[in-house]
Amino acid sequence: MTPPQAKTWSQRGRTPVVRVRGRSRRRMSIATPTCYKPGHRSRLIYRPRWDDGRRDGRKSFSWHDYRDLLIAAHQQFDGPIVLVWDDLNVHKAADLRQWAADREWLTISYLPPYAPDLNPVEGIWSLLRRGWLSNVAFSTPEHLVQRIRPGLRHIQYRGHLIDGCLTETGLTIRPA
Repeated sequence: MTPPQAKTWSQRGRTPVVRVRGRSRRRMSIATPTCYKPGHRSRLIYRPRWDDGRRDGRKSFSWHDYRDLLIAAHQQFDGPIVLVWDDLNVHKAADLRQWAADREWLTISYLPPYAPDLNPVEGIWSLLRRGWLSNVAFSTPEHLVQRIRPGLRHIQYRGHLIDGCLTETGLTIRPA
């Protein structure tokens, strides 16, 4: 991961250089749905997934991982879920669509392609990049996790930050 930079300094006339070790073959993905319910505090759920090389050849979340995350969200919130997803290919997997069609508590809508400005989760990543992840060159995947978890936890328990990410998109929630 190339380190994001918020600030840097060096002697006058010298260009600052951030040295980063070679790219790792290991990969970590994080699914972070934002959850909104009128009259309740907004929530953030996150699940990390390591590419350990031993699982089905996928380096990122499979439809099974998203299914398990949706089941956990449904159990936690104990109510119907209206899911608004971006154009990621696994979100549109046939098996996931079939599974979702069999759940009366789940409704899925999709954002238009190439519309990150309509996705509140992009705001969450922006908060992380500008705060907990800025000016850090990660030496190991574990180091990355050590920085991401406290940042996500901080956002997770501050509903106003999650609400701000929704407000920034211009989308609104209308109870049915």
